Amino acid sequence: MMPSLTSAAASIAGGLLLIRTILSHQSLLYLLALCWRWAEERTQAYQSFTIPRQGDGSPENPLYRKAAAYISSLPSLEDSDHTDLFSSGVRHNEFSAQLAAGQTVHDSFLGARLSWTLLPSGAGLALRLRRQDRYRVLRPYLQHVETVAEEIELRKKDIRLYTNAAADGDRGHLRWRSAAFTHPATLDTLAMEQDLKNRVRADLESFLKGRAYYARLGRVWKRSYLLYGPPGTGKSSFVAAMARLLCFDVYDLDLSQVPNGGDLRSLLLDTTPRSLILVEDLDRYLAADGASSSDHAARLTAMLNFMDGVFSCCGEERVMVFTATGGKDALDPAVLRPGRLDVHIQFPLCNFSFFKSMAGSYLGIKDHKLYPQVEEGFQSGAVISPAEVGEIMIAHRTSPSRALKSVISALQRSASAGAGGRGEAEEAAQISLRRNGSVKEFRKLYGLIRMRNGSKREGTLTVDIAAAAAADGGGGVNYSDQVIS
Repeated sequence: MMPSLTSAAASIAGGLLLIRTILSHQSLLYLLALCWRWAEERTQAYQSFTIPRQGDGSPENPLYRKAAAYISSLPSLEDSDHTDLFSSGVRHNEFSAQLAAGQTVHDSFLGARLSWTLLPSGAGLALRLRRQDRYRVLRPYLQHVETVAEEIELRKKDIRLYTNAAADGDRGHLRWRSAAFTHPATLDTLAMEQDLKNRVRADLESFLKGRAYYARLGRVWKRSYLLYGPPGTGKSSFVAAMARLLCFDVYDLDLSQVPNGGDLRSLLLDTTPRSLILVEDLDRYLAADGASSSDHAARLTAMLNFMDGVFSCCGEERVMVFTATGGKDALDPAVLRPGRLDVHIQFPLCNFSFFKSMAGSYLGIKDHKLYPQVEEGFQSGAVISPAEVGEIMIAHRTSPSRALKSVISALQRSASAGAGGRGEAEEAAQISLRRNGSVKEFRKLYGLIRMRNGSKREGTLTVDIAAAAAADGGGGVNYSDQVIS
C-alpha cells in the first residue's frame, strides 16, 4: 500500500513540476486571475449599460468617442486577450491601442471594479459594474472618463499659428489667418536653468487647473507673462515651448498692422479659448518713434484696455505673452501693474554659466579643456547672444573643440570691437537712445548690461502673489524676485 501511495505522490509532484516548467510564472498568475474573475462574476449581481456609437439624430455619440479615448489610455488594455494597434500617420512613433470587437478590458474606480466590452461590429460599448455600486460609482466614473478623454484629445490636438492681416489688402478689415504650428521647442529642450523651467511648468499647470478657483474669486481665467531681454536671447523659443506645454493655439498679434484700439478689440474678440496671445516688441510699439504725445497716450490706452479692459473678458482660459527688447523699466508703470502682467521673466545675454548649459544641450559636453579660455572671454567684457552661440554650436556640432574655438574667436572679436562690445548690447543701447534721446540713459543701460553679463545669473522670474493663485484648493504661487543661477 505504501509503495503505491508513494508512487502516486511522486506522479503528482512530477506532473506539477512539468506544468510549472511549461507555464511561466506570469501565465500562472493570469490563469489564477481568470479563475478569480469567473468565481466573482457568478457570486455577484452585475448591471450593464450600453453606450451606442450612433447618437440620437447625430452621426456619433459624443460619450462613445470620449469613452473610446479613455479606454485606449488604460494600462490594462495590454492585458486584454486581443488588442488592435494603430499608427497615427501624422506624428512619428505615435501608436494607439483599441479594443477589438467582443473583447473586454477591466478598470477600477473608487474601490469598484468595472469592465468595458466593445460590442460586435463596433456598434457600441458596454459598461459593466456590480449592481450595488451603480448609484455610488456610475455618474462620478463617467465624469472621470470625460475629463480624462478631454485631456487626451487636447494633447493630440494639432496646434495652429494665427497671424493678423488685412482682408484682401483692406486695412480697414483685419482678420486672422492660420497655419500649422510646427515649432519643435519644448521646455525640456530649452537651454535654460532647470529650476526656472520647473517653476514655469508648475505655474502653467496650476493655471490650467484653476477654473473653479478663478470663478470663486470672480476673476477672468487668464494669465499674462512679460518676457524681456535683447534680441536673440530665446524669447520666441520660450513662447513656442509654452504653447507646446499648454497645447494652446498661438495668436501672433502684429501691432504694425493694427491702426487703432478698435481693431485691437475686434481681433481679441475673434480669438478662441485655450489660446496663447502673443504681442511682440511691446516697448517699441508704445514708444512709437516720431509719434506725437497724443498718439503715445492713445496707444497706451488701447494697450491697457487690450490687456485687462472689459473687452479682455470676452473669453477665458487664455495666456497672454508680451515681449520687450529692452529692460522692463522702460515700460510705463501702468503696463507693469499686477493683474496686467503677472509673471516677469528676464532673458539676459549669454554668460559663462549659460554657455555651459548650452554646451551640454548642443554638444553633449559638461567640461572641456577650452572652458578656461571661454570663461576668460566672457570676463573680458565680450557680449554675445545665446542665438549666436547656438548657431556656432550647430555649425560645429560634430566637433566640440572647433565649436569652442569658434565661440572664443567670436568673444575676442566682440571684446576688441569696443568696451563691452557691440552686437546685441549696442543694439539694445541704440533702442534706448532713440526712445529717450538721452546719453545718460545710454550709459545707464550699458552699465546694466555689463553688470548682468559679468555675473553668473541666468534670469529672473517674478510672480505677483494675488494674481498667481491658481492651484487646487486656492493655493497660491509666490516667486519673490528670485534669481536663478
